[in-house]
Amino acid sequence: MPKPVKSEALKSKAVRAKPASLHIDYLDIDGRQVPVTAMHNPRAHRIIVRVDLAAGSVQVTSPSKRGMAKALEFALEQRQWIADRLEHVAPPVPFVNGAHIPYRGREHLIRHVSRRRAALENAGPVWRRPASETLGRPEICITGEAEFIQRRVTDWLKARAREDLNETALAYADTFDVRPARITMRDQTSRWGSCSTTRSLSFSWRLIMAPPHVLDYVAAHEVAHLRHMNHGARFWSLVESAIPNYESAKRWLEINGPGLHRYGIDPFGASDLDD
Repeated sequence: MPKPVKSEALKSKAVRAKPASLHIDYLDIDGRQVPVTAMHNPRAHRIIVRVDLAAGSVQVTSPSKRGMAKALEFALEQRQWIADRLEHVAPPVPFVNGAHIPYRGREHLIRHVSRRRAALENAGPVWRRPASETLGRPEICITGEAEFIQRRVTDWLKARAREDLNETALAYADTFDVRPARITMRDQTSRWGSCSTTRSLSFSWRLIMAPPHVLDYVAAHEVAHLRHMNHGARFWSLVESAIPNYESAKRWLEINGPGLHRYGIDPFGASDLDD
């Protein structure tokens, strides 16, 4: 990937401190309003502009709070550089009424309704209607105030992902005769799952949007690491023993996986993690 653009001058002594979001704005790139988050990070040595290709957003990091205005000006100067990288990025698809999103590999329509049907009075604020009921595309229905649709759909998808991945990972753990110490859900753009040396498994909740066989593959892959903390021949042999056609799932993720990050995206990173 291209290296982030850096300014020539601004430097500051590195200190132990976490970066903090200080300013949110939009940058007009060829008529497209691109979210820009300006961050102050004392550990940075210069102004850095990064383009999040998954979110279609820009992050600007400044080593000094007093340099925030200059950091935003620097991002403005790099509009063509940013535009070149965003040229082939599909726009984000927020979770709003009428949006079409994938769920377990099949396109669903988000529908905001005024109230639940009588048969669902004891259900939560989000539920699924299969195609057999809608006589067309399946739906994810949400009740309540419209401004809560984004959060409620996100929470619902995360809950479904947690259910599926917990069940699937534990099933493969029994098959491989291993036991994870912990299973968590996250939203990282760099990986779909991970296995730590402490036997903790972590998965991207966005796998609930992929076809079931893809979720199965990622679960088996990470559980197999509890036996082999590498990608050697014995590791792949173990994965293949559980999923003989794992290559098709692997290819699906390589081709379609990055696109899953544009759904329900919060351009300012308000909901990056979920445990």
